Amino acid sequence: MGELQFDVAEPIGRYAAPNPNPNFEISELVLHSGPRISRFEEKAAFANLPSFDPYSTPTVGHDDAISKADVVDLTSKMKSDGTLDWTPPTGNWVIMRFGYSLLGITNHPASPEGTGPEVDKLNPDDVTQYMNTYLDNYKNAVGDLMGKRGLQYVINDSWEAGAQNWTDNMIAEFTKRRGYDPRPWLPVLTGRVIDRETLGDMLADYHYDLLTNILHDRGMGHYGESHEEGRAFIGDGMQVKRSNDVPMSATWTQRPGVNNDQPGYNADVRESASVAHIYGQNLVAAESMTASLGAWAWSPSTLKPTADKEMANGLNRFVIHTSVHQPLLDRKPGLSLGPFGQWFTRNETWAEEAKPWITYLARSSYLLQQGHFVADIVYFYGEDTNLTSLFLHHNPDIPDGYNFDYINADALVHVLTFKDGGLATPSGMRYRVIALDPHSQHISLPVLRKIRDLVQAGAIVCGAKPTDTPSLADDQNEFHRIADQLWGPGDGASVGKGRVYGKQSLGETLAALHVEPDFSYTRPQPDTILLLVHRKLADGDVYFVDNRNDRFENLSATFRVAGKAAELWHADTGNVQPSSYYTSDSRTTVPLYLAPWETVFVVFRSPASTVSRTLPTAVERSLGNIDGAWQVSFPPDLGAPPSVRFEKLTDWKDSTDEGIKYFSGTATYTKSIEVPASWLKPDTHVWLDLGSVKNLAEVSVNGKSLGVVWKQPYRVDATAALKPGANSLEVRVTNGWANRIIGDRQP
Repeated sequence: MGELQFDVAEPIGRYAAPNPNPNFEISELVLHSGPRISRFEEKAAFANLPSFDPYSTPTVGHDDAISKADVVDLTSKMKSDGTLDWTPPTGNWVIMRFGYSLLGITNHPASPEGTGPEVDKLNPDDVTQYMNTYLDNYKNAVGDLMGKRGLQYVINDSWEAGAQNWTDNMIAEFTKRRGYDPRPWLPVLTGRVIDRETLGDMLADYHYDLLTNILHDRGMGHYGESHEEGRAFIGDGMQVKRSNDVPMSATWTQRPGVNNDQPGYNADVRESASVAHIYGQNLVAAESMTASLGAWAWSPSTLKPTADKEMANGLNRFVIHTSVHQPLLDRKPGLSLGPFGQWFTRNETWAEEAKPWITYLARSSYLLQQGHFVADIVYFYGEDTNLTSLFLHHNPDIPDGYNFDYINADALVHVLTFKDGGLATPSGMRYRVIALDPHSQHISLPVLRKIRDLVQAGAIVCGAKPTDTPSLADDQNEFHRIADQLWGPGDGASVGKGRVYGKQSLGETLAALHVEPDFSYTRPQPDTILLLVHRKLADGDVYFVDNRNDRFENLSATFRVAGKAAELWHADTGNVQPSSYYTSDSRTTVPLYLAPWETVFVVFRSPASTVSRTLPTAVERSLGNIDGAWQVSFPPDLGAPPSVRFEKLTDWKDSTDEGIKYFSGTATYTKSIEVPASWLKPDTHVWLDLGSVKNLAEVSVNGKSLGVVWKQPYRVDATAALKPGANSLEVRVTNGWANRIIGDRQP
């Protein structure tokens, strides 16, 4: 069964009764009587729909509104041959026809033999049959190697099927979930999607939650990516991910070397992270570092800013898009998923040098899986539209130094409580303030009741007074009575043990509560930007700090921690070092010197013996440049000469030798350097700085590998390998596939 689309045609007939017996070739009809107004006004008249900025619902006068009692369902008057047998009462009538059809959308991208109609995701029987058939095919192939002993998880990839808005049992489901028959209100849907909340509930129950249950019955888990950013999606992202074993999102690559903020992807990752935090799933995954074009052009250095931004938004498990099985080693670079994704395979030029990059991701992810996420704010984004659509082009207005989780209506009503002086979830999360997004001014009555109960118990709410409810089933008088109780004329009020701040900003509200920022830092330049994640451990605190600029930053960072000594943990090298710090007013300040795009974990775990600690500062000076010629060798059968002498270092693409100009792979540079004994003094370190590298390099001195450098600054500590006198230096440089692909396209 394919997905169903609800179709509404223009009014197909107008009648001035009495009429002698109109018979029309039509299918299913609904009629309404009353004043004739425009099609757009008809939509507005039938319901008080939420405002989707900037397309707010226009005001309709009382005399222009169509009464519910004047809507007549004529389905029973339609004959089996499709004609209508009905004599209208006196008055002016407009006949409207409603029907549904298959969308004809197929799953994509997919191989031809795996392509077919999308399943009806609002029909639990269809979803169950589809999923069991799919999994049984795997079981037939692998036998018992499903579940804990083999295939353990299924990823439900991003929704790319368009906006399904109907199913066979829609009327009954709507009546069950919303408490009233939707048929008298169907004319409001002329040109507009049917009530979103009902579809969202059904999608969560009958598709995403059902997939989780089916997989659990087979001993398997569910990664749920759902909708990504910018997709047409009929559900609520947090609601459909609530049962996932690993809630999942997606982030495509930023432009290399540019701090290009992507609010829609920020929202998608943080949505999944919020689900994990609120419902107690520790892992947060994402389809990561997908590229729309030029998958061959990326390297660990240019991918790192995107990966770090994902972690700053809450990610702690990377699902790299795309790693395709490569059985053939003589067909490089090999096939991938069209123009999308990374060529993250063993045929990548830098595959053998990738370990430091992957180790960095693994260490960072592991540390970000420890303890509990720390956030002062739980941010309710309302019931108007999906989170990733709401924040597609801008980020929520969160004051500097504070972190937050999103929350939807489902979790606010059923999960959030007030406990031990703060907002709480069973997973262990604690928040200080509920922030209401401006789009949450349309709040359903169950949500408003829960907000009232939380405030009476002691909760703090910051946000404007809601104006109305989006549900036709809600008691309007009760809605306005509760809103007036909590907000008064709009300023907010103290109710029970809590308070509502109606006109203060979120920053002003936190200041009034004496909630200090969790993190602050000095700004050497106006555009200095650091991002932060705070994880609370049983015996300490871990802060992930991310420099979002392509330059060195020398600054001081202050953390809402006291009584513990500061340490710096470097995920790229694995090094752990003590740090200078000082503590004042229950906050600890740590000096940080960060390389371009560098991240560091600031860890507080050991009791501090003093309120401050000052460690010696390293002094760095240049010892000179390595000038002169290099011998450069290239691997066989890749078009370049076996060996060539470079009188000076130059870019391969500037070479007159086409074998070098279009070379992709690893070339080895060697030469001998003289090291004075004066360089090798006790308590000193000698660093070899390669400057700018495209794209990775492994450095060896006297036959000892000093590791692979893959990001700025491209330098290694050569102290342990150097000796006075002559030293052999080898640098194995690896670029990407761009040169070779350009060369292959020449005439």
